[in-house]
Amino acid sequence: TGLPFVFLVDLTLKTLFHAGRMRLWALGESLKLPVAVIEPLVDFLRTEGLCEVARRDPDAPSADIGFQLSGAGRARAMAALEKSQYVGPAPVSLTDYVAQVECQNLAQGRVSRQALDAAFAGIVTHAGITNDLGAALNSGRALLVYGPSGSGKTFIAEHLATALNGLIHVPHAILVDNDVIQVFDPLVHLPPAAATHDGAAGPWSAADARWVQCRRPVVMTGGELTLSMLDLQFDSHSRFYVAPPQVKANNGLFIIDDLGRQLVTPHDLMNRWIVPLDRRVDHFVLHTGKKFRLPFHVHVVFSSNLTPADLSDDAFLRRLGYKVYVGAVDAGEYRALFKQACERADVPHDEAACDYLLSQLHEPEDKPLLACTPFDIVSMVRDRAVYLDEPARLGEKALTWAWRTYFAAA
Repeated sequence: TGLPFVFLVDLTLKTLFHAGRMRLWALGESLKLPVAVIEPLVDFLRTEGLCEVARRDPDAPSADIGFQLSGAGRARAMAALEKSQYVGPAPVSLTDYVAQVECQNLAQGRVSRQALDAAFAGIVTHAGITNDLGAALNSGRALLVYGPSGSGKTFIAEHLATALNGLIHVPHAILVDNDVIQVFDPLVHLPPAAATHDGAAGPWSAADARWVQCRRPVVMTGGELTLSMLDLQFDSHSRFYVAPPQVKANNGLFIIDDLGRQLVTPHDLMNRWIVPLDRRVDHFVLHTGKKFRLPFHVHVVFSSNLTPADLSDDAFLRRLGYKVYVGAVDAGEYRALFKQACERADVPHDEAACDYLLSQLHEPEDKPLLACTPFDIVSMVRDRAVYLDEPARLGEKALTWAWRTYFAAA
């Protein structure tokens, strides 16, 4: 397992303490360890008088034997819980985690043009933008997607994830200097689709239930992001750690949305990323003072309404590597977006309505053709029709009302 025997003993004691009574196979399932590893642990506990057989059928196999803690075992378990209340799958060692992340490094693969085309199939995008995005993904360097609000930056960033190839293995937790760091997050590490192929098995994951096979993760943070959120999150009550978002995003995509709207200044936030982006490692400190580092194999995507020059200094901008501008769409793209908006909102499509939007509303008021506008306007027409209990029609009166309401125009 790569774990200290004493740590496994304490974890077994805490598990039995919470469960009350467990069979050998159930204990193995809880700890995600094979019975061959569990048996020596239980034998040690019995020898030390810390656990006892709860019930035994003479003809039952050893895996069906039930065990429970003795009085001394309960006292030892309570002492272990005072140090850390972590109970669950056994963690993996720091060495094993580093080896696995290196094995699954996205930079070792290639994002093909076909994969990116498939990721954006049926989606109206700016001409040539997929070529820029594809180059950025294959570089392994950070990407800044910038442009006006409503141009579709976040939407584009999220769809990059579907172009990432293969599956990965993520541990439930890792052990560093006898401290547990919980890594697996069911909201981030999603199970593979039935049709996808196996990803990199790595040196430890193939037959080890402590590793969970999942799709490459996508983690998004926004205006709530602070510098402290990028450090290990230590719970003083439970006395174990939760990995920060960039660690959960390892071997996947980390999107920092709306850069410049955070409580921390863009300059300070950018400075936090200089070493990880440059050296592909991130440094952490435990509450005990123990320092260690983790691999940083993450595609970082920054999305912002600000221009690159407004965000940070030249040194950081060089490390970003790729800056992709997402601005207004052209009239043809706008019409395609309008048609898609009608389909999504279940409103009958009317080309004359789009003509009216373009010539009588956008043009006279000099409003840019942003990707968000068609759906927002069409959905407002639908919402009003639902309220009035009438069919949704894209007439001039309804469109003008939606426009005035949307842009707060007199």
